[in-house]
Amino acid sequence: MLMRYWQPFTELETIRQQLDKVFDQRATTKDNSQATWMPAVEFADAGDNFVLKAQLPGIDPKDIDVQVTREAISISGERRYENTDEKPGYVRSEFRYGKFHRTLPLPAHIQNNSVQAEYKDGILTLTLPKVTEARNKVVKINLAQIAGNPANPALEQANQ
Repeated sequence: MLMRYWQPFTELETIRQQLDKVFDQRATTKDNSQATWMPAVEFADAGDNFVLKAQLPGIDPKDIDVQVTREAISISGERRYENTDEKPGYVRSEFRYGKFHRTLPLPAHIQNNSVQAEYKDGILTLTLPKVTEARNKVVKINLAQIAGNPANPALEQANQ
């Protein structure tokens, strides 16, 4: 009888390679070109607006393409390789160069014709105003009407 020993690290390495393939396939953009990296983003709900910040250090603003629809934001561009003269002692670079593409779906519709953009210190900030229907409505409920009226017209107004 042949005994096989379980080798968990070998199996974990196989799983890691399979996951790498899955994520490499997901990084492919719409035009089937390979995106080499994706910028980090921060997305916040600021009441009447959404605020999106994307880290794009070292990228010339003319190399950034931002497209905004009512339902999504698409940021793409390219960080160009700096042509440095081969300096002695230049051994390693962990900077990411090449094309990038990031599409983010929005949780509510926005007014895409009123978007404000700012690019400062490598941070792209987009202020995305929500459409009027998507803004939080505040309804005041008159508790005196609730206690005195069993039909509760105040609650009906609040539910609308």
